[in-house]
Amino acid sequence: MCGIVGAVAQRNIVPILLEGLKRLEYRGYDSCGVAVNSQGLKRARSVARVAELEREVEQTGFAGSAGIAHTRWATHGAPATNNAHPHFSSGKHGENFIGVVHNGIIENYESIRDELKAKGYHFESQTDTEVVAHLVNDSYDGDLLRTVQKVVKRLTGAFAIAVFCKDEPERVIGARLGCPLIVGLGHGENFLASDAMALAGTTDQIIYLEEGDVVDVKREGVRIFDRDDQEVQRKAQTVTAYSGAIDLGPYRHYMQKEIFEQPRAITDTLEGVQGFVPDLFGQRAEEVFGQIDAVQILACGTSYYSGMTAKYWLESVAGLPTSVEIASEYRYRTPAVNPNALIVVISQSGETADTLAALKYAKELGHKHSIAICNVATSAMVRETELAYLTRAGAEIGVASTKAFTTQLTALFLLTLTLAKMRGRLSAEEEQQQLRNLRHLPTALQSVLALEPQVIAWAEAFARKENALFLGRGLHYPIALEGALKLKEISYIHAEAYPAGELKHGPLALVTAEMPVVTVAPNDALIEKLKSNMQEVRARGGQLYVFADGDSHISSSEGVHVIRMPEHYGLLSPILHVVPLQLLAYHTALARGTDVDKPRNLAKSVTVE
Repeated sequence: MCGIVGAVAQRNIVPILLEGLKRLEYRGYDSCGVAVNSQGLKRARSVARVAELEREVEQTGFAGSAGIAHTRWATHGAPATNNAHPHFSSGKHGENFIGVVHNGIIENYESIRDELKAKGYHFESQTDTEVVAHLVNDSYDGDLLRTVQKVVKRLTGAFAIAVFCKDEPERVIGARLGCPLIVGLGHGENFLASDAMALAGTTDQIIYLEEGDVVDVKREGVRIFDRDDQEVQRKAQTVTAYSGAIDLGPYRHYMQKEIFEQPRAITDTLEGVQGFVPDLFGQRAEEVFGQIDAVQILACGTSYYSGMTAKYWLESVAGLPTSVEIASEYRYRTPAVNPNALIVVISQSGETADTLAALKYAKELGHKHSIAICNVATSAMVRETELAYLTRAGAEIGVASTKAFTTQLTALFLLTLTLAKMRGRLSAEEEQQQLRNLRHLPTALQSVLALEPQVIAWAEAFARKENALFLGRGLHYPIALEGALKLKEISYIHAEAYPAGELKHGPLALVTAEMPVVTVAPNDALIEKLKSNMQEVRARGGQLYVFADGDSHISSSEGVHVIRMPEHYGLLSPILHVVPLQLLAYHTALARGTDVDKPRNLAKSVTVE
């Protein structure tokens, strides 16, 4: 959730650290800080934005050739200056001896804190991170690398840390376990970061650290050690970190930009697809797909809703029994295991902690085959699955996911049709028709985006509400869930979604004239049933806001507001219908004056449990 940047160089690295923090702002944060090792450890911290931290640094003449910086999303302790990173430890070695930044959670911090307090260490924060600084200080034996290697073996949980020491002014030590951390290579300078985006424009030579790695970063080079303290070589990769994604262009917010980038993102995701062949998913895909008889999808948040949509496709088109579970729940229960089920993990970042843990758990239970649907080729998730399909959405800066979701759906549809073809459930004629539908999808999305002015008019009414209900049926029920999630994420309006047939089993009690009811109404086999559900709402005085296909014969009337979708798109209809729900959430949040790209309490990449 948080962001780390570190650097050791011959030049002043403060501008690099601050620029790195700016590039990581999209991940979400509530405080930030920077520290340098320049004739002693010095730091600046702020509970405002990075721009405010930068002004503070400029006023103090802050400079140094080795340093660490951080954006924090609060887990332990409220957003406050004393809880902001970097954290220092003085203790037995004198003033400001050790500095630490940390992503993740140290689960055994309380017992370590009690031990350190007994030794006389004073804690200034409520964080779990400060125990790392004091523990390194207490364990320091003259070699920071050796000390950190000892300390990380005492820590349980998931973490990425960067540590420096007053007595070793040209050195930063990094370590990772369960949270991403990368090394950036330069000429006479080297870097640490939690995300390659932080180093865009500084270096494109990136090493992705593996689980348990500890790295010694100096000006002249880096040395990497595995969890057994054995020096290892990790291959550097040339990574283009989407530096162009930082530019807003004509848009007011990244979320709006990313909504309108969806036609391009889907085009890119479909690049090279000439048919539904296993090779799209990896060299071993044909062998793996031939051995499976079911599918188990594991994901969180928006990715979970893409998995729910895929369940309808996989069962009806490919004929494969499919279950979908929230990863954070799956990992803590004892499921019945079918070792021939294909584990499908879905994540925009590929670093989602609960989904990675669920994948590991599924393997431990005996699942043999796995595939990742992911937007980041170098992520842990892609490295830890047999197969993968990259969604090619590009960098998604806004915290509320948009183009990542629709490209996930596109990838899952490709997977469905590939499995259907291998199982003899997709004729050559049907394959060509679905290929035509996919190729037309970006054009169809452009037509949906043209509805924005009508959605803006609705948003003005929604902005005055505090509750909303979303309805969908069948394939579009997960789309209603996603629409409700988007509205609550960025506008802070309480929103719930239900299968429309469930109205009379409880939610109908909520319906009044003050409760807008958004209805996803494609012209599919359930349209007449859905119309009956809509009548139930109108009979109780509810206000309906309906996204209806043009041929669904739903007309505007008193209490029934209709926006007509350009065309019915069959199995791909969910990808079209989610877009106006994204626009509704965006413009409602805009009208309410919320921070659209950085909603409160949320972070982009959820790398802690």
